[in-house]
Amino acid sequence: MVYEVRYGWNRKNVFIIIFLAIGAVGAVTLPDKPLYARILVLPFCVVGGLFTAYSAMNGKVALRVDETGVLFGGNPALRRSGAVHVPWQDITAVVLWRQHSAASIPYIGLARREGAPAVPGSIRGPVGRTAMRALAPHLPADVDISRPESGWGLDRERLSAAVSLFAPGVPVVDVG
Repeated sequence: MVYEVRYGWNRKNVFIIIFLAIGAVGAVTLPDKPLYARILVLPFCVVGGLFTAYSAMNGKVALRVDETGVLFGGNPALRRSGAVHVPWQDITAVVLWRQHSAASIPYIGLARREGAPAVPGSIRGPVGRTAMRALAPHLPADVDISRPESGWGLDRERLSAAVSLFAPGVPVVDVG
């Protein structure tokens, strides 16, 4: 049973579009706003809304777990994929975690074996590791690639079932 999630509509991107629409209407209709504010705010709101809608509607793969490993999809708004595939032989755990900030952003990460080949977007080197420790001190040190759960929703039960089926020795760990 392959587990695949695609980018799509959710509460967050609907909220962003509503917020940007209110900003665009306000930039056009509020009489006391100076012209320079209207010139700056209106294009920002329109372009931001279109960008968010396109990202939600294009249906690109956000996450795929299958017999070959884990695929993190790329940015949904870019033409170039940016997707990263990590084979099961390099994965020691699938780690669910949150970046504890005002937004409390949920992430899915992969703990990879020592010596696994570098993949695009992985956190390697002392600067990357130091930055990650500052943002997520509770994250295990061997998690070196993660993606935010943004623009898509993670079904933990289906994820766990797929990992158990394709890589029975790889645990799914929630570190909060």
